[in-house]
Amino acid sequence: MDKSSSARDAYSPEFLSAVERVLADEGGYSFNPADPGGATKFGISARSNPGVDIAALTRDDAIEIYWREWWHRFGFARLPDAVASKTFDLSVNIGAGHAIKCLQRALRACDSLSLMTEDGVLGVATILAARRADPAALMAAMRSEAAGHYRMVAANQKSGADFLKGWLNRAYA
Repeated sequence: MDKSSSARDAYSPEFLSAVERVLADEGGYSFNPADPGGATKFGISARSNPGVDIAALTRDDAIEIYWREWWHRFGFARLPDAVASKTFDLSVNIGAGHAIKCLQRALRACDSLSLMTEDGVLGVATILAARRADPAALMAAMRSEAAGHYRMVAANQKSGADFLKGWLNRAYA
């Protein structure tokens, strides 16, 4: 058994599905001067990972970083699968705090009686609310909240308009 298949055996099926989506959205190496992350490969940025040689980063290395630094660190596995995947994907692009706030706003939109706090933390109240929400309604609300976030960023960043079409494609996926 090679290294990559034995490593993949350690990952949950939910994570593998979610990370495949992220890798598809992020693509390979890029260095766009308008991107504040600097050089990126598979969505792993030089700015956020100063000790990583981005140009030499392998797909398997990126998956390991996502498993350790994203999936486990923020506890996405505690969410329903589709919600976990969407929140994880958004986190890679806009940061975990903003992505979790999108989830929290979506939860409030799905339940007018909810006292959901928009703190950007994936805590017990957010997890329980996500588990009891109607899955289709929650995903629709998350897409809407993500699109709203991207539109605000585009309106407030000089280079935001250059990225808006791609961001909206990601929001509505």
